[in-house]
Amino acid sequence: MQIKFWGVRGSTPTPQPENLRYGGNTSCVEVRIGGHLYIFDCGTGFRILGKQLVNEFNDRPFHAHVFLSHFHWDHIQGIPFFWPLYNNKDNQFFFHSSNRAHKLQHALEDQMSDPYFPVNMSEMKARRNFYDIEEGRLAFDDCVIQSKWLNHPQGCLGFRIETEDKVMVYATDNEPGHPVFDKNVRKLAEGADVLIYDAQYLPDEYKAQKIGWGHSHWREGINIAMESGAKELILFHHDPDHNEAASEGLEINL
Repeated sequence: MQIKFWGVRGSTPTPQPENLRYGGNTSCVEVRIGGHLYIFDCGTGFRILGKQLVNEFNDRPFHAHVFLSHFHWDHIQGIPFFWPLYNNKDNQFFFHSSNRAHKLQHALEDQMSDPYFPVNMSEMKARRNFYDIEEGRLAFDDCVIQSKWLNHPQGCLGFRIETEDKVMVYATDNEPGHPVFDKNVRKLAEGADVLIYDAQYLPDEYKAQKIGWGHSHWREGINIAMESGAKELILFHHDPDHNEAASEGLEINL
């Protein structure tokens, strides 16, 4: 299992010099398993991933499974700029998300409709398939992906990716304090090799101003990792107002 981060920022992109180390692009994580491609969220980092994939495959077609945790802007805003959706009619993408808040295909098409974008999805040559998922397990040839609901306004799915010897958990956009969702995220993270977890706010910042905003902090990430037995914790979805010095401060606290 190979994991690569193309976007780690939450809420809005922050393309500025003080964010060069961790980057200013919004949520996008690439996972390679046995030559197969799985993508989690399509923030602005999705555009950069698309450029890399075009360089890698050239004119050869490829396919990918794309899992969307939810439809907030910072998780879908890279889709209109993802070149592999335009450049090869034999590319194929399988989009997976919940229709609970909004129909998946319509959510992606709406952000490209008049007056928000000058090109609509009909200009995309690649084959696109849309699948409604809820809590449960999906079996693929090389892995199993389990999904559970997290605590976020309008809902958010967390994902657990299991292979024969590795487990990765992608749990972005989750607020602690609700017993059902607290149990969900710990169940997803149980024994994971890698836990990618929402740490948008600092603990004091969260308590003072951000309760109810749908995000978490590094201290809760540690709690989840320790209680679930996760081996490695990766803090994710950094606040746009936190520069690299703030992120490096998290490393010191950990």
